[in-house]
Amino acid sequence: MSLLSGPPRVITTGASLLDEALRAQAVPTIPVSWRPPLPGTADALAAVLADPRRQAANERAVGRLTSARPFLTGVRRASEVLAEGVFLHAGPPITWERASGPMRGALIGAMLLEGLAGDEHEAGRRLAEGEIVLAPCHEHAAVGPMAGVVSPSMWLFEVRDDEHGGVAYCSLNEGLGKVLRYGAYGPEVLERLRWMDEVLGPALAAAVERTGPIDLRALAAQALQMGDELHNRNRAATSLLLRELAPAVVEAAPGLAAQVLRFINGNDHFFLNAAMAAAKVSTDAARDVPGSSLVVAMARNGTDFGVQVSGLGGRWFTGPAGVPDGLYLGAYGPGDANPDIGDSTITETSGLGGFAMAAAPAIVRFVGGEVGDAVRATLSMYEITLAEHPAYQIPGLGFRGTPVGIDVTLVARTGLLPVVNTGIAGRIAGTGQVGAGLVKPPVEAFTTALHALADVSK
Repeated sequence: MSLLSGPPRVITTGASLLDEALRAQAVPTIPVSWRPPLPGTADALAAVLADPRRQAANERAVGRLTSARPFLTGVRRASEVLAEGVFLHAGPPITWERASGPMRGALIGAMLLEGLAGDEHEAGRRLAEGEIVLAPCHEHAAVGPMAGVVSPSMWLFEVRDDEHGGVAYCSLNEGLGKVLRYGAYGPEVLERLRWMDEVLGPALAAAVERTGPIDLRALAAQALQMGDELHNRNRAATSLLLRELAPAVVEAAPGLAAQVLRFINGNDHFFLNAAMAAAKVSTDAARDVPGSSLVVAMARNGTDFGVQVSGLGGRWFTGPAGVPDGLYLGAYGPGDANPDIGDSTITETSGLGGFAMAAAPAIVRFVGGEVGDAVRATLSMYEITLAEHPAYQIPGLGFRGTPVGIDVTLVARTGLLPVVNTGIAGRIAGTGQVGAGLVKPPVEAFTTALHALADVSK
């Protein structure tokens, strides 16, 4: 009876026309944002939500992710950690026949770097004939930006999780423009890689031996409060890492220190690769929790966009990689762009990158849009994540933790897809970088993962 004795309280959902009609009649309303689940997911969603293991499993998985303590513990040659005759690449598994232009360009460049071919034609032929085994970085405790190609002579950051004991690797960052990871393999690219092999790698390895483990989570947390989002803006984080390394570099390689420090100082993205390895070791801590619907990897190979889910082991769920929408360099335009590529979406998977754009308003000058778009992007990601990161905080949101722990059930229920900001590679092998922007993951990567979870929930 109390409902009849007072003024009506109306909750509106669905089409805004209903809310507008009532307000026009001076009826106060409480609008609720509601969307039906993604088409074709209702039954699978019901099955997964009914799994009695799910809540506890997700709490355990996201708890392990957010409690990880990644430390930079070394810089090592890939030959020390890779099997002989294997080249790693970004994203889900890919064959030469299906590889995109930048992936092919990076693989050709790696063949030339390693002396396994005399020219690009021989390199392409040997790769096409399967003389080199291609394997995803993610399946070898590694990640790689853009094409993500790792060959034996390259140096890798080694990052260890002090809390859970995992280890992850990532190559050293070459800088922007015409670089191997964007598919370029000209003489200047190979010359830079040889310098990194002969000078940069050994100097950093010796320096980290002197510094001891460097707390990457602490550096990332500080950089977020200085305007970085740790994917496409790493200026503050690179500066912080340089402060940690500089004295040790001078001690370890006094005759080469100026070259090494000048290179790092001139490359605002240098910290990205360390951040990626830190994100990888953190999300790996959340793997293999039965019943968990937490996404532990998102990665692209220039052809496919794939995700992996904690409760589903190492299975990949894929859809076609999309072309980013963003800002282009010089005369380049959308017609020059390759579909999205790289393992760097591991940053978004761990609560950084596009999920932390509200901390980095200046990022819009690199990827496009307005400052308000960056804030809205971060706020929307709280709707599809399980937690707020206790260490990664955003000053502009009252030091709220970044949204972390993508849940495929929340993606299906809301229809919201993860926000990803990214560099853009030229679609023709050898071109290099053509721009940067935002990209939407394919919805089928998440819906097929949801159906697989439903199958194991029954």
